Amino acid sequence: SNLGGVVVAAGRSTRMGGGDKTFAPLLGVPLIAHTLDQLEAFPPVAEIVLVLGAGSLEQGRALVRSRGYRKVVQVCSGGERRQDSVRNGLEQLSLCDWVMVHDGARPCLDQAILERGMAAAATCGAAVAGMPVKDTIKLVSEELLVTGTPDRSRLWAAQTPQVFHYSLLMEAHRDHAQTVTDDASMVEGLGHQVQMFQGSYENLKVTTAEDLVLAETFLRARTLVGD
Repeated sequence: SNLGGVVVAAGRSTRMGGGDKTFAPLLGVPLIAHTLDQLEAFPPVAEIVLVLGAGSLEQGRALVRSRGYRKVVQVCSGGERRQDSVRNGLEQLSLCDWVMVHDGARPCLDQAILERGMAAAATCGAAVAGMPVKDTIKLVSEELLVTGTPDRSRLWAAQTPQVFHYSLLMEAHRDHAQTVTDDASMVEGLGHQVQMFQGSYENLKVTTAEDLVLAETFLRARTLVGD
């Protein structure tokens, strides 16, 4: 069954200190290219839509041409919120049975994570990558007083990719007006089960200059072992 990919990279990059992090050089190629390379190489993916900030569309199209991506069918602009950007991307896909949404700012994706995502989604139609949290998490009040300490053994930090039946995710987007930070929470809002699967501690989201250094370290180690 065919799989569409929506790569969301329309954020404002406010914490990177100027410039669109989407095109920040990472091992000599733009950050977003690492994500697109992995999706392009994943056999179940039939087509990919790249969602960018309005000011980055030309740069994105030039990248798609220069790297010869055959599966990137559309480069479109994002919306006001992340979920609006995802929705824009979903609407550009042709009829897919499945859709995989991935943050463009997570360049350390690999084929094994993609495979785990597809296997997990097959169980109930919705799956989200994540990892057990390493830190103790505190709930705090507006005055920064600790109000609780949830049991760490049951806490996972959500990542992307997140994989869904296309029709299920579209229904969730149509149904959901409140602002959310990920697609899985919309599907949860429908009362639908979501399966967690193992992402990777290396599958970090690049939001600061330090993250860029870390991502480069992870990717360099991968090329040394001949991935």
